[in-house]
Formats: sequence, C-alpha cells, structure tokens
Amino acid sequence: MPLVLGVTGSIATGKSYLCQYLVEHHGAVHGDADKIVHRMFDPGKPGFDNAVKEFGREIVGDDGYIDRKKVGAIVFGNPDAMRRWTRAIGNIADEIKGVIDQWRAELPDDQLAIMEAVNLIEAGYSAWCEATWLVVADNQIALPRLMERNNFSEEEALQRLNAARDWNLRAPASDHVFHNDGTLEAFTAEIDGVYEQMMSAYRAGSLPPSNYGPWRQEQEAKRKAEEEAKAEAGGGAG
Repeated sequence: MPLVLGVTGSIATGKSYLCQYLVEHHGAVHGDADKIVHRMFDPGKPGFDNAVKEFGREIVGDDGYIDRKKVGAIVFGNPDAMRRWTRAIGNIADEIKGVIDQWRAELPDDQLAIMEAVNLIEAGYSAWCEATWLVVADNQIALPRLMERNNFSEEEALQRLNAARDWNLRAPASDHVFHNDGTLEAFTAEIDGVYEQMMSAYRAGSLPPSNYGPWRQEQEAKRKAEEEAKAEAGGGAG
C-alpha cells in the first residue's frame, strides 16, 4: 500500500516547492487540494452555479471561468464570506477522500503519494494520511515571496498572511515541522533527511502513528467539554 503524506502550511511558506521536490527527486505522486477543489467550480458544474448565485457574475472572468483572485479579495480575512464560498463549492472532503482512495487502490506498494492542502489539518484530511508535514516561514520572509510570486501589492500580501492560522496551533498535529527561513540548500537537505527517515521506517513497518490522531481526539474532547459547560450554564440560568 502506498504511503500517503499530507503536506500543509500557510501561503508562501514553501510547501509547494517541497511537494514538487519530492515528485522530481523521489518519484512521488502529488495531489494539490486547491486544484482539485478548483475543478469543482468549472463552468457547468454545480459549484460554479452555486458560487455565481452566492457572489454574483462579477466573480466570473472574461474566459468564462471563476476568477480566483476576485474571489480571494472577497473571502480572505472574512470568515463569513469564506463559509459561504465553501458551502457554494460542495462537499470538498468527499472529493479529496476520493483521490486518496484511488491512490490506495491503484498505486503500488512503497509509493509515496502527497496530498497538499492549506487546511489539511483543520478540515480533517490528515486522518487519511500516514503522516503530516507542516512548512512554516516567518512573515518577513514570506511577504516578498508572495508579492513577487502572485504580483500582489504589499497590502494584498499582508491581508493573506494575516488571515493565516498560527502555525503553533498546527504543530502538535504534525509529525515534522519545517522552518523554511534559511537557504534553499538547507531546506532541500532537510526534506531529503526527513523523507529517508520516514520511508525507511515505513518499509520496515515501524513508522509511528501520526500525531494527528491524538491531537484530533484532544480537540474533540475540548469541544465536547465546552458544549457541556455551555449547556450546564444555560440550564442553570433557567
């Protein structure tokens, strides 16, 4: 059975470079959740019609496809708009899980398959992966990268960086955290080292369970306790 690796990180941290490096140098199969989701709102699909109904024709570009930059300007930093956008697209989790299930059914043993997703941990996709890697970078490093890569103004880039979830909240759910604040050579050397360690353990049947499972259980326990506390407080008030 293939090893499915989840890779996450905020925008402009280097997670996509990491994935592409594993594809080119270690023969990995790569799935980008963002691109998978993007196909869900192609013209003619329910997601397209739902999104236009929710946000208006102005989000459609001259090519007839939804302009993701226009959508980004609406939803980034706006939780309510992001929820409306996610709801319009449809069942993203089923789409992502379908890709991973297909990998498990078709890929050979000892094959590495990577699912890259910004919200890999929060959305629960890590539950379908043998390991989760988190890539982080200081905002002072990520800012010029983002401005150059996406042709953003400083204000546009800062809006997206400031909307990102604090990596410290994600670290406990991750099996390795890459701090991509140094040289490209140091980053790739760390990728090679962690990859070799992970694959060796997987081949030997000694890869430890992912940190995501215990983290998720802890989050669920906290959520349940908070709900019970609210219920008790509401009952007491009556």
